[in-house]
Amino acid sequence: MTATTATVELPRRPAAAARAWRLVRRHLLDVYALLALAYLFLPIGVVVAFSFNNPLGRFNFTWQGFTLRNWAHPLDYPGLGSAIQVSLEIAFLSSLVATVLGTMIALALVRYRFRGSGATNLLIFVPMTTPEIVMGASLLTLFLNWRIPQGFGTILIAHVMFNISYVVVTVRARLVGFDRHLEEAAMDLGANELVTFWRVTLPLIAPGILAAALLAFALSIDDFVITYFNAGTTTTFPLFVWGAARVAVPPQINVIGTAIFVIAIAAMLANVLLQSRRARRA
Repeated sequence: MTATTATVELPRRPAAAARAWRLVRRHLLDVYALLALAYLFLPIGVVVAFSFNNPLGRFNFTWQGFTLRNWAHPLDYPGLGSAIQVSLEIAFLSSLVATVLGTMIALALVRYRFRGSGATNLLIFVPMTTPEIVMGASLLTLFLNWRIPQGFGTILIAHVMFNISYVVVTVRARLVGFDRHLEEAAMDLGANELVTFWRVTLPLIAPGILAAALLAFALSIDDFVITYFNAGTTTTFPLFVWGAARVAVPPQINVIGTAIFVIAIAAMLANVLLQSRRARRA
C-alpha cells in the first residue's frame, strides 16, 4: 500500500512544479509592467497626496495633516494665478499654430515628392534630438542678434518650433495607413479637392491631429529649459515653481500640478474612447 502510494505521488510533484513555473512565466511580464508603472507614478502619487497636506511652515515637504483648504483656494499664493494664465495662453497658441503647420507639413511629406523632401524629413527630427539646453541657448543667441525683446513672443516662437516636429511625426503616422481610394471614390462622385479634404480626409485623420495637439499642449505647458533661456521677465508656471522652490514650496503648486495631470489624463482617455468608438462604427 505504501509503495503504491509513493509510486502514485511521485509524478505529481514535477507536474505541480511545471504548472507553477508556467503560471510564473505567464504573469512575469505583467508583474514587471506593474512594478515599472508603480515606479514611474510614485512621484506623481506623492504630488497628489501632498496637495492635501497642511504644512506648518513655508515648505510642503513633511506631512502635517489632511486638509481640503488647498483645493478650495488653489490660487491663494502671490503670482501663481498670472503664471498659470501665461502658461495656458502660450500652450494653447503654440499647440494651435504647431498643429496647423505640422499637419500641412505631414500632408506634403506623405502625399508629394519634391526637391528637398529628404532634407525636410531629416530636419524635422533635429528639434526632437537636440538637447533642450542647446536649443534654448541657440534661440537666445538668435533673438539677441535680431534684437528681438524677450518675453511672451519669444517663448511662443520657441514652443511652436519644437512642437512642430512632434505634430509632424504624429500626424504622418496616421497618414501612412490612410486609404487613398476613399478620396478617389469621393472625387469620382463629383467632389472637388477641397470638399474631399473637408468631408473625407480631415475626419479620418482627425484623431491623429487631436493626439498631436494634445501632445503639443502638454509639451508646451511642461517646458522649462527652453522657456528659461527665452522668457525675459515673463513667468510661466514651470518658471514660477523653480523660483518659488528657493524660498517656499506652497501646497497650491501641488494642487495645480495634480489638476494639470488629471486634465491631461482625462483628455487622452477621451481621445482613445473617441477613436475606439469610431473604429467600432467603421
